[in-house]
Amino acid sequence: MSNYYNIGLFSEGLVRARIDNKYGFVDKNNKVVIDFKYDEAKPFHNGLAPVQLNGKWGYVDKTGLEVIPFKYDYAHYFSKGLVPVKLNGKWGVINKDGKEIIPCKYDYVGEFYDGLARVSIGGAQSKYDEQECFDEGFVYVELNGKPGIKFTDRLTDCDVCIYEELDGGKCGFVDINGVEVIPLKYDNAKSFYDELAQVKLNGKYGFIDKTDKEVIPLKYDEIESFEEGLAQAKLNGKWGFIDKTDKEVIPLKYDEIESFEEGLSKAKLNGKWGFIDKTGKEVIPLKYDEIESFEEGLSKAKLNAKWGFIDKTGKVIIDFKYDLVDSFSRRLIEVKLAEVKLNGEVFYINKKGKRIKSKEVY
Repeated sequence: MSNYYNIGLFSEGLVRARIDNKYGFVDKNNKVVIDFKYDEAKPFHNGLAPVQLNGKWGYVDKTGLEVIPFKYDYAHYFSKGLVPVKLNGKWGVINKDGKEIIPCKYDYVGEFYDGLARVSIGGAQSKYDEQECFDEGFVYVELNGKPGIKFTDRLTDCDVCIYEELDGGKCGFVDINGVEVIPLKYDNAKSFYDELAQVKLNGKYGFIDKTDKEVIPLKYDEIESFEEGLAQAKLNGKWGFIDKTDKEVIPLKYDEIESFEEGLSKAKLNGKWGFIDKTGKEVIPLKYDEIESFEEGLSKAKLNAKWGFIDKTGKVIIDFKYDLVDSFSRRLIEVKLAEVKLNGEVFYINKKGKRIKSKEVY
């Protein structure tokens, strides 16, 4: 394929390629299947590829047949037979026949989760010119002609990192028939997940179900998504955890708190850090100036301006004597080592705190 430029990865047996600023598709035998005549093209998904011609987007099938007309300002990939499209500056959803399922009248239309899609009218939607979710947690973006990648840890809604606040707009939800089942009345909303959606109204957060019933009252200053039945919530400047009945499982008393990892959550109170379990018990006393998540069974922590390592019981494994430490995540000669600094000297130690000579490292 030496004659082709900008060749991507094969998708559904075909790969996008470019000649003289025109795009087409070739197969694995280097045969041109779809002619090089398009201004832009994206890989095939669900049997169709979005392509651009004369500034407008449409869709072609694998034979090159233009199955959906070139009339859209922007077009995404098909997923489960549906795709968001932009027409005259407004978003809607069409099916594979090109039929408009959701009218192109919204400033934003999200993907369907639990049978409903988040929509909005008004407000500043995105600072990016283009955005496309291409993998779990990763979003391709373009700004002023320059591409980049955004990441979000919320795998159920990869556009959340781009559409954070509506800034004056209103959100609601539509079903697969385009019916607005939840009115556009919320200042912000995230997609449904496990039958619940996080919403914001008048500066307060809570959760609704698919009937628009407030399952978690809109009273919190901030709130995070539920994970393993618990959600971080902030009220009157303090953090804790609630369950899906709005019960305070862990009291809202902490200055900062993080999601649970391996049954433990980092928590901060009165300027000191430690770990709590899902019952709220302080497993690691909140006495450290800084503390990090556990890796390889150890957490690096700072106490009285010195760094060391503790285990999940709070036992000091490596004394607090280092000026700087790194986590035990670097694999050298199949052994996990940590880089540390002591009295201006940088070297490696093993998980028992033993210094490793340079020749042993490399």
